[in-house]
Amino acid sequence: MRAFYSGQFVLPLPPGHRFPMSRYALLRDRLEEHLPAVEMDQAPRASDGELALAHTPQWIAAISDGSVSPQAMREIGFPWSEAMVERSRRSTGATIAACRAAFAGGIAANMAGGTHHASADKGGGFCVFNDAAVAARLMQAEHGRSGRLLKVAVIDLDVHQGNGTASIFRNDPSVFTLSMHGQKNFPFRKEASDLDVELPDGCGDADYLTALEHALDELDRRFSPGLVIYLAGADPFERDRLGRLKLSFDGLEARDRRVFDWTWQRRIPVAFAMAGGYASDIAETVQVQLGTFRVAFDYWRRWQNAAR
Repeated sequence: MRAFYSGQFVLPLPPGHRFPMSRYALLRDRLEEHLPAVEMDQAPRASDGELALAHTPQWIAAISDGSVSPQAMREIGFPWSEAMVERSRRSTGATIAACRAAFAGGIAANMAGGTHHASADKGGGFCVFNDAAVAARLMQAEHGRSGRLLKVAVIDLDVHQGNGTASIFRNDPSVFTLSMHGQKNFPFRKEASDLDVELPDGCGDADYLTALEHALDELDRRFSPGLVIYLAGADPFERDRLGRLKLSFDGLEARDRRVFDWTWQRRIPVAFAMAGGYASDIAETVQVQLGTFRVAFDYWRRWQNAAR
């Protein structure tokens, strides 16, 4: 199973910044230790042309040359730097590469990504470019050469609503956006996804999994994707600083298993990204993410056995 990393491109953040940049390197270390069969490759760099499939030329240029306004950078939550630009391009490139690898092998991963608060003309909430949106559009362009439309479903299980993804695909019936998130959590002004499932503060394993089952059933009734991009946020975890939900390690593993089983039963390739995770103990966020990789690897092996 292939996974693409951009963790070596580190943002220079001020002391005390709440974004847990170190979790990417920790995840890579844990994968090398516990899942050495995962093939990790450096993420490619998303080009201007690729980014322009989901973002305005003005936004791409402003971010790239540093002319972006201080207010726009405050909404993102990072100081501008060349390293930030490079990392944002690489993180988007990782989801592009993961989608291509998923078509070849069934399942592949971006070891970062899930930057779902970025809209066509602005960023927000630690998100500069929207990796899932760019990758979905590029996969449609590449597969469109065969004369058939590739339909893509974005299954977003980060605890925060994927407002940027919803806005980008608002009038696009070829992409289905499913967001299951905390009702009272960020962003406080939400966009309309194709399917929004809003959860109350304190929602635990049983209620969450029931809601997910209903959401996947609804997706199945309304849409038949040829590719799934799965945002496997670790922030519904019970000890996440920004999550406000109460999922256990076991509950999050059951969530991942349900999503990967849904795609496996329908033989839909899936590229997954890590999205959010802000536990006070970063090791707990990484443990959730490692659990996602364990489940994904189990289903990736099923794809390989079926191919034989």
